[in-house]
Amino acid sequence: AASRRAKMAAAEERVVGAAPAGYTALAVKFGERQRSPHCLLVKEHQVREGAGTTHPPRRTLFVLNVPPYCSPDSLSRLFARCGCVQSVDICEKPGEKKEKLTSKFFNCKTVTGFQVAYVVFRKPAGVQAAKALSREGPLLISTESHPVKTGISKWIASYAASVVDQEELKAEVDAYMQDYDKKIAEEEAKAAKEEGVPDEEGWVKVTRKGRKPGLPRTEAANLRVLEREKRKRARKELLNFYAWQHRETKREHIAQLRKKFEEDKQRIALMRAQRKFRPY
Repeated sequence: AASRRAKMAAAEERVVGAAPAGYTALAVKFGERQRSPHCLLVKEHQVREGAGTTHPPRRTLFVLNVPPYCSPDSLSRLFARCGCVQSVDICEKPGEKKEKLTSKFFNCKTVTGFQVAYVVFRKPAGVQAAKALSREGPLLISTESHPVKTGISKWIASYAASVVDQEELKAEVDAYMQDYDKKIAEEEAKAAKEEGVPDEEGWVKVTRKGRKPGLPRTEAANLRVLEREKRKRARKELLNFYAWQHRETKREHIAQLRKKFEEDKQRIALMRAQRKFRPY
């Protein structure tokens, strides 16, 4: 048993020590029963001077190799021992701007696989304290006081979260349509106000609106327009006007006569074979 624990400790040291240049490896475990630790790669987040960002330098810890079961709350509890955590943002790729979710039901992107995280502390000392955690033992993500749901309990929670409240959904859709109708009305009022009014250089903006509304850009409408143009060209086309048109017409007529002659020969041969051909 002692040799086994020694091998596991040596393996943990190798995992923690194998960090890329500029990064610090932190050993974490999902729970106490997990034998082999997982490795988080952390470093101080650095940005160019003058670049506006929600992750301020010297107070932001950049974390790589974040497992899928690790939520922002889990990371916040994990680094709370290093100082007061202001915010935790988990992204799919480094440098990706996290869009603000405007809808609870639509455009909800589910990220799978390992991710990156930005942990913002209130004081710069939190970043240095977090990097110093590499000298401690493996950190636990799921504890008795704050367990992470897995297995059937996680599936039940996911299913319960997937059930949509119809009243809440209807209220969100109605609010969106009201905002959309208001936006369209404002654009139409602005276009009507600017219609026919020249700009600073004297140009007048020409719009599609007029007595004849534009055709819908659908496949059926496009086919009807092409068919109408084809019939119009056929009426305007001059037949047998050029010499090559005369030659083509004669050639087609002779080809039709030959085809009809061959068909008549085959029909006569068939009638003779059936002994139904009686010319006399």
